Amino acid sequence: MIQETQHRIDEILSRQPLFRSLAADELARIAVGSREFRVRKGEVLFNKGDEPEGMHVVVMGQVKLTLPTTQGSEKVVHMCGPGTTFGEAVVFLEKPYPVGAQATTESIVLLVGKRVLLGALADNNLLCRKMLASLSARLHELLGDMETCMLRGSVQRVVCFLIQCAPETDSAGFTVQLPASKQAIASRLNLAPETFSRVLSELTERGLIQVRGRVITVPDRQALRDFTA
Repeated sequence: MIQETQHRIDEILSRQPLFRSLAADELARIAVGSREFRVRKGEVLFNKGDEPEGMHVVVMGQVKLTLPTTQGSEKVVHMCGPGTTFGEAVVFLEKPYPVGAQATTESIVLLVGKRVLLGALADNNLLCRKMLASLSARLHELLGDMETCMLRGSVQRVVCFLIQCAPETDSAGFTVQLPASKQAIASRLNLAPETFSRVLSELTERGLIQVRGRVITVPDRQALRDFTA
């Protein structure tokens, strides 16, 4: 990773959801113990088992969290976009990273040092609550992913994923931009890439979706939901 010095870190922190409510002096204290990095596409931020230096914040780009498999491939656990934090849990647990992190696009990330993060949490109850909410949301998402991957068939997994990506509107149809490559999404759903592509083709043939690269259009939300009911 290449350390950046182009931006004031306290200003970057002030735009991130987790730190948005902090006062200027609190942001300044956290900024002292934080560093900004530019990460190339495909570059590894850390590997499973590395000792954590602190919490990461994605400012721009995307980072995937992965687990190595016994077959030598990887299982995508989570995709982190702008404003997302990761690595905070191991700061509290004093344990090595349980996953690896790799940039899927050119990205800018902040590394908030362990000591300054713990100090900020000790001084600010609101920040503690926001951190707890973030970790709770991550746990809820993980449990949802486990249910999707363990209790449903391949078609049900893909349909459930598309419904979860749908914008919160009352319209019958919707369009989504896949947040990652089809291979990464297949891994997250515990599917082989060819199985994921086959399911998309089947849904397309049935007129339930239209696929153009990473853009998927669903003409009828209810029809898609009812397909695997």
